[in-house]
Amino acid sequence: MNDSVPPGELVLRPLSARSVVLSLLLGTHRPELPVRELVRLVEGFDVGGSTLRAALSRMVAAGDLRRTDTGYRLSERLLERQRRQDEAVRPHTRAWAGDWEMLLITATGRAPAERADLRARLTALRLAELREGVWLRPANLRRPLPAELDLVAERCASRPARPAAELAASLWPLDAWSATARALLAHVDRARRPADRLTAFAAVVRHLLADPVLPPQLLPVHWPGTALRDAYTGYQREQAGQVRVRNTRTWGGGINPSSHPRSPRHL
Repeated sequence: MNDSVPPGELVLRPLSARSVVLSLLLGTHRPELPVRELVRLVEGFDVGGSTLRAALSRMVAAGDLRRTDTGYRLSERLLERQRRQDEAVRPHTRAWAGDWEMLLITATGRAPAERADLRARLTALRLAELREGVWLRPANLRRPLPAELDLVAERCASRPARPAAELAASLWPLDAWSATARALLAHVDRARRPADRLTAFAAVVRHLLADPVLPPQLLPVHWPGTALRDAYTGYQREQAGQVRVRNTRTWGGGINPSSHPRSPRHL
C-alpha cells in the first residue's frame, strides 16, 4: 500500500521488462524457465525480444538471475523473496490464546542505516512498533524469529492490559489496508489484458506483504484479506497454465538449446 495515496485509491506501478520477468519467475515453482519460454511469455505483456535480452543481461549482472544450461533461474537472494511472497499468500497461523510476542531492542550505538535495516526486517516479520525499541504482535503466527535477532533484542511473551482489538487498531492502519484491498479486488475483476492483470496482481502481492495477519477476533468486520489471497491464488493457477516448461534435456522435444535462435548463448 502506498501511504501517500488516500486509502482505496490505487496508483499501480507500470511494469518494466525486469518486473515482468521477476513476476513470472517469482510465481513459478520451481523458479526457472527456458529462454524461449520466457520470450513467448513476455510477448503477452508487451515486452519485445530485444528488450527482454537487454533486461536479462542486466539482471544477471545485478545478481537477480543466474544463467543455467537451458535458461534463467532466480538468484538465492530472490529465492528468499519468493519464500516471503509465498508466506504472504499462504501465511502459517495457529489458534490465538491471547498472548503477544514482544521484542525489546537492547543494542545501542547503531548507525542510522543499521537501525533502518532492523526496522525493515521487523516490519517484514509482521511486528509493529508500540514505541521506540518495543515491537510486538499477537502470537498467532507459526514461524520462528531469526536467531540473529537475539544479538540486538530480547524476546518475551506478554498480555497487554489494553484491549487487544484496540491495541491492534493502534498498531496497524487496518481500515486503510482494507480499503485498498477492496479497491484492488475491484480492479483485478475489471482487468482483462494480460499486461493489465500482471500489473494489478503485482500490486496485490505487495499489499499482501503488508497484511499484519491478525487473529480473526482482532480484525474489523468483513476483512478482505482472505478474498484478496483467493484472488491471487486463482491468478497463480491461471499463470501456471500458461507456463509450459520444457524438459531440460530435450529442450521441448529434441531441440538442442545451442542450435535454437533464442538460446542462452544468444542472450
